[in-house]
Amino acid sequence: MGSAFLYAAARTPFGRFNGAFAGVRPDDLAATALRGVLAKLPGLDPAEIGDVVWGNANGAGEDNRNVGRMAVLLAGLPVTVPATTVNRLCGSSLDAAMIGSRTIESGDADVVVTGGVESMTRAPWVLPKPSRAFPAGDVTAVSTTLGWRLVNPRMPKEWTVSLGEANEQLGERFGVSRERQDAFAARSHVLADAAWNAGFYDDLVVPVEGADLARDEGIRPGTTPEILAGLKPAFRPDGAITAGNASPLNDGASAVVLGSRAAADRIGADPIARVAGRGAAALEPQMFGYAPVEAANQALRRAGIGWDDVGAVELNEAFAVQSLVCLDAWKIDPAIVNTRGGAIAIGHPLGASGGRVLGTLAHVLRERRERWGVAAICIGVGQGLAVVLENVSAS
Repeated sequence: MGSAFLYAAARTPFGRFNGAFAGVRPDDLAATALRGVLAKLPGLDPAEIGDVVWGNANGAGEDNRNVGRMAVLLAGLPVTVPATTVNRLCGSSLDAAMIGSRTIESGDADVVVTGGVESMTRAPWVLPKPSRAFPAGDVTAVSTTLGWRLVNPRMPKEWTVSLGEANEQLGERFGVSRERQDAFAARSHVLADAAWNAGFYDDLVVPVEGADLARDEGIRPGTTPEILAGLKPAFRPDGAITAGNASPLNDGASAVVLGSRAAADRIGADPIARVAGRGAAALEPQMFGYAPVEAANQALRRAGIGWDDVGAVELNEAFAVQSLVCLDAWKIDPAIVNTRGGAIAIGHPLGASGGRVLGTLAHVLRERRERWGVAAICIGVGQGLAVVLENVSAS
């Protein structure tokens, strides 16, 4: 089998919940990211795209009916370009890239565009259908923005705790202090702000028509551990997790172009990175924050390298605590992790985050001239995904 390569990556800025993108439909966000990544490869005829694989976690509102296909049509691609939508919750767009890379390796396509989208602002409320007609009692609309909804009563209650409570348990189990969490979160804001100011994201982020947002809306320059220490716990009265050391609710989209080595001439560019290894792991649902540990270890084994070879890591920061327990388990230098900021500052629009960390990793490897990198993400209901990239760019 051949190898799959990353040729280009793009994303929208990430907007805050009920923020700058509140009036933008998720399928339009998806189309923006798709057009944006293809604009980086003007030599690529869109008719050459063998498939589009798109990630989306909710799919209950305007992102219904296969939002990947909607993105293809809204972006003006030929109607002959096929598309599918995959849902692995927070890992959806990283899963899409993994699926796309396998498609290329198997020879089923030479060029695949992958990505993902989420509008957590516009995620609707849903009503289950009644078991019989004309019920007399009240019914409750359930938010689809985040977390468990319409839970099967057969599920053990310890599995269906809130995401925040699950991470409070993780912090207790591994002894991660509030101080460490706040310091990690402050670092995310400082590095994200510095990266934007230095122009790192200028080549990665594409504007959204009709929205006045030039950079990620959630970044708070000047954030310090001392400021974060003043915030109240969000899930337990005496807990460690706050709105400041967890990722916010967000809207945004990301996209990546993958292709074979032989497709370089048709794409009109040299590849940036090779997909060298993939990993997927699962644990008890409440342990989801720890699942990237084994996923990344799998991906490294499949790439034939170890942690000592890795020069850059992009780990999606769903919560500071889950990020810290992963770094502790990997025994890696925190200085190589999320060097351009992470999801606590940048944001975590569920279906788009995997594509963001993968695209950012490829660009960090190129900028820092590192050979090997890992992109990893935790996923609700107890899963984790990871991809190893090898830098093959001439620069």
